[in-house]
Amino acid sequence: MAHTTEDDEHSTAEAIDSLLEQGVDGIVLSEAVDEGSPVKVWLDVPILTIGRFPGLVAARRIRSAEKSDRSGYVATRHLIDLGHTEIRHVSGPGQWWASRDRAFGWRSALTEAGLPVAEPVEGDWSCASGYEAGLRLAADEAMTAIFVANDDMAIGLVRALHERGRRVPDEVSVVGMDDIPTARFQQPALTTVAQDFDAVATEGIGSLVDEIANPGSAERVLREVDPPLVVRESSPRLGGG
Repeated sequence: MAHTTEDDEHSTAEAIDSLLEQGVDGIVLSEAVDEGSPVKVWLDVPILTIGRFPGLVAARRIRSAEKSDRSGYVATRHLIDLGHTEIRHVSGPGQWWASRDRAFGWRSALTEAGLPVAEPVEGDWSCASGYEAGLRLAADEAMTAIFVANDDMAIGLVRALHERGRRVPDEVSVVGMDDIPTARFQQPALTTVAQDFDAVATEGIGSLVDEIANPGSAERVLREVDPPLVVRESSPRLGGG
């Protein structure tokens, strides 16, 4: 196993080199960040990428869970269908591909519906950064709904909105992302886009093991489906209907 850091522009390449030096049969890369330069793997070792990784060049690559823009689209489309027209976004860190993709999905849904697109408020995936974003967005009187790029930030955001007198869900609807175990125990229970991490990992690792045992010449792209939306108390229809 090798860990990477967001601050090192060559972190992923160095981690892969470290694993290759150990003589591994396969590599799993998850939740990549944009390090500004391509990562090239010349050795004949299969690599499973979980999440989008545009900078990777590898001969034997298995792609999984790349359509993270669909989560932002699904969440925002839900809010639009409820009648909201002023929908804001709290994004994750800008260098994360998953963060960019979720913001792209949010923006795409708004543009498709002909609705205004405000600049996202950037967080760092933590409850504390969601809280700070909530304090900022509470002053936006036109805003009636927010898509937050993960549940931890959404939890912090809801707390800040309540402290500033913006009641959730009476005045503001909130949708998170990930469906973490605590999401359904919040007050109000959090609407969120679920990620089936177990299914993604099982399918991806299974394909990686098969590629190690039965090498193929073409890239594998695993099945992609829209993520499920788990509707709870934080996103009722406008007017209570």
